Amino acid sequence: MSLELKGVRKSYTEPDGTKLPILDVEHFALEKGEQVVLVGESGGGKTTLLNVISGITQADAGTIAVDGYDLTGMMEVKRDRFRAERIGFVFQTFNLLDAFTALENVMLGMSFAGNTGGKKVAQELLERVGLGHRLNHRPGTLSVGEQQRVAVARSLANQPSLLLADEPTANVDVKNQELVLKLIRDACSERNVSLLLVTHSLDVAGQFERTERLGDFNKPGGSK
Repeated sequence: MSLELKGVRKSYTEPDGTKLPILDVEHFALEKGEQVVLVGESGGGKTTLLNVISGITQADAGTIAVDGYDLTGMMEVKRDRFRAERIGFVFQTFNLLDAFTALENVMLGMSFAGNTGGKKVAQELLERVGLGHRLNHRPGTLSVGEQQRVAVARSLANQPSLLLADEPTANVDVKNQELVLKLIRDACSERNVSLLLVTHSLDVAGQFERTERLGDFNKPGGSK
């Protein structure tokens, strides 16, 4: 099992002190190499779910296991290292550093996992996503589609076993939507990487064999 969630709950506290339930997931599992798309409306908890799975945000309750390792039982430092080594993340807003080139952004992601032999691998990944001619360009000089492709390359740099993608096609045009989605799916297939992609787009969801709706297993505030 690549990913398994059991009894995962997450709430946020509103200014008046009221607890606002965001996640209440009784069970969710992803097999090794499986590609799943999770559909949900904006504000429905999709990004929170990915942040909780990756350990960026801690769950209030439950267990989250990646490759059999329980992230909820790890100390923060160990959890951060585990995420860098085993979990790739494609952010909707790219999260590239403006002061660094495309090549340096990918290499920086590798350094978090202690991967020091990064330049050649980073260059090969950027060539793989069609940016071999843009290695030394900073994000501000790249198109939106090119920035997302840099982000895809960075997410794969440490050879993760699980890739999380948060609305990866939301901020690019139709042509780049198809390109980015194909790059992600092909790269995961080639490396047997498990993929969990969240989106509100039914067109994107229709391209996956397994589609889940967040509302079907996430019932904030509901009884179990």
